[in-house]
Amino acid sequence: MQGCDGSVLIRSTPGNPAERDASDNLSLAFEGFDTVTSAKAAVEAACPDVVSCADVLTIAARDAIALSGGPFFPVELGRLDGQSSSASNVAGKLPQPSNTLNQLVAIFRANGLSMSDMVALSAAHSVGLAHCSKFSDRLYRYKPPAQPTDPTLNEKYAAFLRGKCSDGGPDILVLMDQATPALFDNQYYRNLQDGGGLLASDELLYTDNRTRPLVNSWAASTDAFNRAFADAVVKLGRVGVKSGGQGNIRKQCDVFN
Repeated sequence: MQGCDGSVLIRSTPGNPAERDASDNLSLAFEGFDTVTSAKAAVEAACPDVVSCADVLTIAARDAIALSGGPFFPVELGRLDGQSSSASNVAGKLPQPSNTLNQLVAIFRANGLSMSDMVALSAAHSVGLAHCSKFSDRLYRYKPPAQPTDPTLNEKYAAFLRGKCSDGGPDILVLMDQATPALFDNQYYRNLQDGGGLLASDELLYTDNRTRPLVNSWAASTDAFNRAFADAVVKLGRVGVKSGGQGNIRKQCDVFN
């Protein structure tokens, strides 16, 4: 994983499985990739060889957040596109649903992000989908006579999820937020308060005393959440930025020059 250099936009070839096809990236919306590629083509037609795919992706992400009801904020520009993309580089770089809080904090701190940034950025799970395989262990790993499901999971929500994801069945996709699935909002934190975090790593933010105050604060205030998220996502946009001889400006986002 190369960071904020547009490497995830590259299509795989027979000789190079690219980042977008790594197992941890399979829930990404591929129509979104096509939208970015189309936007870049329009930019190239008007102003060739000036705006990188990495910057197009950054602006598109900000605009998608705002159009979904989230905050609009200025983003930093001037990134170059990376010149490599390999699925093998993704392993171990992204947070996992099974991570402990200490593991999650370490991953974010390694990229210059604080625990507060991590809790704010986790609200990206206010929209989107997750494969059943990412959370099914919360539904079936606890066998009778013990607790049948993860005890931190709301029982009604667990029953709903079992109806979506049969034990050993197909790996279908489930909305991350059933309450306001099309809105980018602080409902994510209210879900956690109710035992409705889809991933174990989501609910952990409420069950752990170190992060619960942040969850409660942002569940109570849309303005406070919007400010925290905007600050954190701008910091995230500085991770792995390419400049100088480290990168270039691609003519097409899904293939190298």
